[in-house]
Amino acid sequence: MDSNVFKGKWEQMKGEAKKQWGKLTDDDLDVISGEKDKLVGKLQERYGHTKDDAEREYKNWSSRFRD
Repeated sequence: MDSNVFKGKWEQMKGEAKKQWGKLTDDDLDVISGEKDKLVGKLQERYGHTKDDAEREYKNWSSRFRD
């Protein structure tokens, strides 16, 4: 998903992100603020993923929101 589209849809997607990754706090979601790189970084931090694994999770998850 294009980063501008992701940022624009973030408010709608935030709840789904919380369901997908329960270790992300509300504060984490506010800090991410629709920025893909921040989400990937938080996935690495909270879940101990490598960058490649976090990127792959993001891509799989975000593909559900394509129009």
